[in-house]
Amino acid sequence: MIKYEVISYWSDEDGAYIAEVPEVTGCSAHGEIQEEALGNAQDAIRLWIDTAEEFGDSIPEPKGRRL
Repeated sequence: MIKYEVISYWSDEDGAYIAEVPEVTGCSAHGEIQEEALGNAQDAIRLWIDTAEEFGDSIPEPKGRRL
């Protein structure tokens, strides 16, 4: 289970829901509905972590609380 905080909101500019992961630099996703954006964010987090591991980059520990 991935325990990073995800912040989701509607973006008029993008015409979609945006899900940002503040603790994981540059990690965000979008979707037509909020649930889709959140699911896509979970996929993005997994891919971000896999890439960081592949290149030996550090992976931030989830704070486990609201930022």
